[in-house]
Formats: sequence, structure tokens, C-alpha cells
Amino acid sequence: MDELSPRELAILALERRGFVGPGAKERAIREQLGLAPVRYYQLLNALLDDRRALEHDPVTVNRLRRVREARRSER
Repeated sequence: MDELSPRELAILALERRGFVGPGAKERAIREQLGLAPVRYYQLLNALLDDRRALEHDPVTVNRLRRVREARRSER
């Protein structure tokens, strides 16, 4: 399959948004996607390594990859 699933597209769309206040993003994850935040971040992490996601939204995927790499190097 060469296309992202509707859920994968929704995850990328959610990542493009800005969130104000503590817990706003986690609330949106639960309400809009019906996922627990832990599961959401597992799916997002896998999506960041998917070439289809990079082709679909390179700005968001590359930004999130940089954030992920910075967090890994802090350890």
C-alpha cells in the first residue's frame, strides 16, 4: 500500500496544529482520534520513519524528527 491510512493522515494533521495550555493536545488525541496518548505517540514515532509520511508532509515530519533526535541526544 502506498497511501497513508486515514488515521495516519489524522495524526499528521494533529501534529501540524498548535495547542494552548497543559493537556490540550492529549485531550484532542482522545477526543478526535479515540486513542490513548501513549498509543498515539507509539504510532507517531513509527510514522516518522515512514517514507510515505515524509512524502506527504515533509515539513512536519522533518520538524518532528529533529525534536525526536534532540530528545534522544539529551539522554
